[in-house]
Amino acid sequence: MTRPVRVAMLDSGVYAANPHIQRPVQGGVTILPEGEQAGFEDRLGHGTAVCAVLQELAPAADLFAVKIFDARLATSLPVVLRAIDWCVHHEMDIINLSLGTTNDAHRALFMAAIERVCARGSVVVSAFSMNGALMLPGSLQRVVGVVEDAACARDSYSVVADAEGSVHFAACPFPLDIAGVPRERNLRGVSFAVAHVSAQIARMWPEVQSPVDWVDQLRARREAGAGRDPSA
Repeated sequence: MTRPVRVAMLDSGVYAANPHIQRPVQGGVTILPEGEQAGFEDRLGHGTAVCAVLQELAPAADLFAVKIFDARLATSLPVVLRAIDWCVHHEMDIINLSLGTTNDAHRALFMAAIERVCARGSVVVSAFSMNGALMLPGSLQRVVGVVEDAACARDSYSVVADAEGSVHFAACPFPLDIAGVPRERNLRGVSFAVAHVSAQIARMWPEVQSPVDWVDQLRARREAGAGRDPSA
């Protein structure tokens, strides 16, 4: 490919002065119910932590902050759909989506959005389930669904296949450690597992002819021994 892979982080933005942010992101936007707004400064820290994971594990990727959370980690369906369409319009390759919903009434709209993403050869990575409940859009076909696994090493992932043959992935749920702060006092959760898997895709992206089924690609790479922590 002629340019670096582009990863959009749909989250709370990025705080550029955080010491875990190694270099500036390439751009971004704030998505509001009424439209778009310039800027994407993080007031919560969550998006910054996601960005740090991606910068560490996929250093060659161009990262873009698409801010959909502000005062709390909650948003609305119209904002999420507008953010996904922003990513399609601005030619993002990987959409790292730090959210999910169990509301099945949103299924049709998410399916249509995923169709638009896949039509341009891009992929959405999102939470597959939380507390045993399937999430949208992470449990939809052609979305790379992720769950957290605290036993999974950083820079690794595992394949999870259910009885119906559906495949998703498990990964480390921790952001970068903070010096002098016990891990249990830091952020954690499936959002960071999603970021770990997005980073795996970003590193593979230049080698793979798009469009590709990334669920099959990740499974095949893992079965071949890729996606494994080299220190394990």
